[in-house]
Amino acid sequence: MHIAWGSFLLALLVIVLVPGPDFVLVTRNAASGRRYGWLAAAGVNCGLLLHATAATLGLSALVAAVPAALFVVKGLGVAYLAWMALQMLRHAGSSPAEAVVEQPRSGRAVFLRGLLTDVLNPKVMLTFLTLLPQAMDPSAAPMPQAALLSGVAVMAFAAWWLVVVPSVGRLAALLASPKRRAVFERCCGGALLAMATSIAVG
Repeated sequence: MHIAWGSFLLALLVIVLVPGPDFVLVTRNAASGRRYGWLAAAGVNCGLLLHATAATLGLSALVAAVPAALFVVKGLGVAYLAWMALQMLRHAGSSPAEAVVEQPRSGRAVFLRGLLTDVLNPKVMLTFLTLLPQAMDPSAAPMPQAALLSGVAVMAFAAWWLVVVPSVGRLAALLASPKRRAVFERCCGGALLAMATSIAVG
């Protein structure tokens, strides 16, 4: 089994680092208290786990039924990576997606908001369906590969929240400047575009 760890981990790193609704949700709750930040992050990661499980089962069933489908999914994945890169480059420095976060009423409410933010976000599922096929070995059993790659993705996001929640003030200040955020997002967009091109011609 020859998993393409290099391209998978690089793409995953970029996607984890780019601020989105999850980042806004976790940081705003963490600003009200570290406990709320951890609960929001736990909810988000549980949502990620549900998407990862669905992607693993769906991809495995599809490849088992139609082995050639993996190549089609890979092609769609390349197109989606390129689209994400171009959108990132186009909107670099603009205000990140807003997430309406009220003053936390309870830990349970914060956790459920984090869970629903991810479960109801189709982009999260598309991310898993984009990343996993690019790294999978067509000649090996799909289920173990998809499960392993999904697990690594979920753990990568969990590790990121372990950094974000304790340092919410510094991270928010760093990305508050449109100029700094623009440079950061252009670098991420360029990296994603380069990876999509590499996969397409590889």
